[in-house]
Amino acid sequence: MRVSEIFLSLQGEGTRAGLPCAFVRLAGCNLRCRWCDTVRAWDGGRDVPLGDVLRAVAAMGCRRVEVTGGEPLCQPATPELLARLCDAGFETLLETNGSLDVSRVDGRVVKIVDVKCPSSGEAESFLVSNVEYLSPRDEVKFVLADRADFDYARAMLDRHAGLACGAVIFSPVLDHLAGADLAAWILDARLDVRLGVQLHKLIGVP
Repeated sequence: MRVSEIFLSLQGEGTRAGLPCAFVRLAGCNLRCRWCDTVRAWDGGRDVPLGDVLRAVAAMGCRRVEVTGGEPLCQPATPELLARLCDAGFETLLETNGSLDVSRVDGRVVKIVDVKCPSSGEAESFLVSNVEYLSPRDEVKFVLADRADFDYARAMLDRHAGLACGAVIFSPVLDHLAGADLAAWILDARLDVRLGVQLHKLIGVP
């Protein structure tokens, strides 16, 4: 596998924010989102045998692991990695940009699907068929920079019956959209979504 980095940190986003988590960041991505905070993972990395990745994760002593990127599903071996992490007893999370088919992902994996909004420059990238493979354990995330992004996300929820998953998260782009403004929009629209912040950026951890 082409690996950018493997490290231990706190989960910065989603319903598990603040919890310890081992991260496997794979190299390579098929999108070029304006708000990407891991540009270093778009290419480069080093070749690591799948077995060595599993051993590196196990050595961290954390039972929660997220496979992220870049875009992890760009690599053909990612579904096998995810399945083997589940087999080893890890709570296994996948962070994916929503543009690639998630049907190959083991049903035990928590899929965190990022639906790109207009300000990202990749709003047309979402693979609509992925909606069929969302489960109550999965999460869908919208990263919002302005009101147009909010209206886009709201329309997506209306179009796809709220997205049948465990949590829908609206996260403001740091230094572009005030959390208080986003909170007010959510309340005014009576949306049953979670306001998320990038905790890892606020406390200065990877």
